[in-house]
Amino acid sequence: MHIAIAGNIGAGKTTLTKYLAKHYKFNRELEDVVKNPYLDDFYNQMERWSFNLQIYFLNSRFRQVKEIHKKNKNVVQDRTIYEDANIFAPNLHAMGLMTNRDFENYKSLFDLMEENVSAPDLLIYLRSSIPNLVSQIHKRGREYENSISIDYLSRLNERYEAWIHNYKKGELLIIDIDNLDFVENKEDLKKIILQIDKKIK
Repeated sequence: MHIAIAGNIGAGKTTLTKYLAKHYKFNRELEDVVKNPYLDDFYNQMERWSFNLQIYFLNSRFRQVKEIHKKNKNVVQDRTIYEDANIFAPNLHAMGLMTNRDFENYKSLFDLMEENVSAPDLLIYLRSSIPNLVSQIHKRGREYENSISIDYLSRLNERYEAWIHNYKKGELLIIDIDNLDFVENKEDLKKIILQIDKKIK
């Protein structure tokens, strides 16, 4: 069983990944944020580092997915390979922060990789409003995220909604997290787990 969690920056993907992995006794695959050599540079100079960052994420997630299927174990994954290609890279391109040449190169590489990966059995999308995302981002206090603008988050949210609306690769569960606090309120976490149980059993 391969469960993947999708959502905008600050939606709570990593935290929920850890909780679900513990609850179901699944392995967990987390997004490589700490070791990522481009994140600081990217948030300080997006136009210069956008392509490098997206290629790093694409490479990292492709390796993750290959590893998941090679090991053939139950896994909860923090963010999918599809989000980079359908949300983050096109958004950078649309904002003029990635050149046409780099974007076409990126898309070509993703198309090749996509032929060699399987979609998750269940995709969980954490839907959130911008004020909630901003609050969560400030709460976790990552220095490199201080420069993220509301406009940037809004553009990403729009692309997430469009992508999810057309998602047909497997089972999908949408969780509206604005009125849930699965960190402080265990009842909220139970509600989420009950919804997942219905999808996977």
